[in-house]
Amino acid sequence: MKSDIEIAQEAVMLPITEIAKKVNISEDDLELYGKYKAKLSDECMARLENEKDGKLVLVTAINPTPAGEGKTTTSIGLAQAMGQLGKSAILALREPSLGPCFGIKGGAAGGGYAQVVPMEDLNLHFTGDFHAITSANNLLAAILDNHIQQGNELGIDPRQIVWKRCLDMNDRVLRNIVVGMGNKMDGMVREDHFVITVASEIMAILCLADDMHDLKRRLGNIIVAYSFDGKPVTAGDLQATGAMAALLKDAIKPNMIQTLEHTPALVHGGPFANIAHGCNSVRATKMAMKMADICITEAGFGADLGAEKFLDIKCRKAGLKPDAIVLVATIRALKYNGGVAKADLQTENLDALKKGIVNLEKHIENLQKYKVPVVVTLNSFITDTDAEIDFVRDFCESRDCAFALSEVWEKGGKGGVELANAVLNVLDNKTSDFEPIYSDDMSLEDKIETIAKEIYGADGVTYSPAAKKELDRITDLGMGNFPVCMAKTQYSLSDDAKKLGRPENFEINVREVYVSAGAEFVVAVTGAIMTMPGLPKKPAAYGIDVTDEGVITGLF
Repeated sequence: MKSDIEIAQEAVMLPITEIAKKVNISEDDLELYGKYKAKLSDECMARLENEKDGKLVLVTAINPTPAGEGKTTTSIGLAQAMGQLGKSAILALREPSLGPCFGIKGGAAGGGYAQVVPMEDLNLHFTGDFHAITSANNLLAAILDNHIQQGNELGIDPRQIVWKRCLDMNDRVLRNIVVGMGNKMDGMVREDHFVITVASEIMAILCLADDMHDLKRRLGNIIVAYSFDGKPVTAGDLQATGAMAALLKDAIKPNMIQTLEHTPALVHGGPFANIAHGCNSVRATKMAMKMADICITEAGFGADLGAEKFLDIKCRKAGLKPDAIVLVATIRALKYNGGVAKADLQTENLDALKKGIVNLEKHIENLQKYKVPVVVTLNSFITDTDAEIDFVRDFCESRDCAFALSEVWEKGGKGGVELANAVLNVLDNKTSDFEPIYSDDMSLEDKIETIAKEIYGADGVTYSPAAKKELDRITDLGMGNFPVCMAKTQYSLSDDAKKLGRPENFEINVREVYVSAGAEFVVAVTGAIMTMPGLPKKPAAYGIDVTDEGVITGLF
């Protein structure tokens, strides 16, 4: 079997102008970045505002395992399958981060014959959006430190600086650093920190902003520090808003590329779901819904993270209402949750499947709490047996879930027709009565506890003294009505990555809380989660190269 990058490199792409025509977008609406990728102009979005919205389908998954689930692959394959059936469909996906690309995860453009292309461009620099976000983030940091150096008119307390620098790379040594070393002219010595770019508040802001006016409003509201008398200091106070917006002028525009079967795809924004809100941009999703009858989008990691944040943050803020949710699982991953070692997953094991399927069961229950119809799909592997597939099918159908087998990795759109028909049946015959799982007027602690108990299955929540104090401060600042963004391991429903399946009798431990005043949510950091990942012992970067002819190899 060919590798993903080999399949992508052999693909015959159509000019992006031809792809755009499929959804009634003219060349005048495009800002071309070469032949196969483009940004959509602000005029295009304005023109689309009066168009009717298509149906919105969210693709999510069980908790990720080393066995693989294939959520993005399934999203792409489903869109291609809709095309096979003659339906008008479009994708709205996130952009990959360089960190995982060179770390452990590899690329994020789908896989097999369900990919978006150009794959190498997407996984590397693409249209420069992440570089713009990194630059805007670090410009604000530079202006902050310069303000202190130049007299500190705002009375910023260097011990209460909360703005961190960022880099779109896994680099653990930058988590905790000291800046300002040297002589007096080199700035004030203080402790500083880095986060990965996808965890920057500016990434979240870009993905939640409606337009340039809203982007600037949100940028100006970013809290960077507190003064000696305890008052918040914002980017607006530092007069940094306009310059940051200038760096983000093009980054705010959604990008269009295509799948291997020439289905249009808007790929824009890329916050991680374990440390950020995990969804592509509101602008891209809303534009996609105007362009086609069916918009297929995905949210990062498992449904306890990405889907929860899509439903409780993105949909709440953007006024979106999903019409159906596709929940991706694999036989292999369910057996892994049942205690089977990765090396033994290819062997039929109904006992382990019955034990591990409780993870899928909890995600089904969680999604149904949002009153949206659910379709479960098994991402097929050649080692799956009929008995295992039949068991999962019966399990799902007995819980009022539609079920479909997906073979999109191997067969592209044709392998997703069963899934596409199941989704179309739900869209035609079931009603979504979507509502978030908590209300705006609940306290921040009650919101956190609701997610912990209802979604994770925890008995309760414990807080560090610092987290408790910060929750009180955020509430006193008038931001207690914000939704909460839980930073939690993706590998378990709990905050302990080792607890597989459906953990019971545990508490969620919140060790840190901070407000993203521009993004307008409160982040609760749980367990040992880090906002700056590190590289593994053997990074994926070791296997990536470029030939003398300029062909990239080993990317995925």
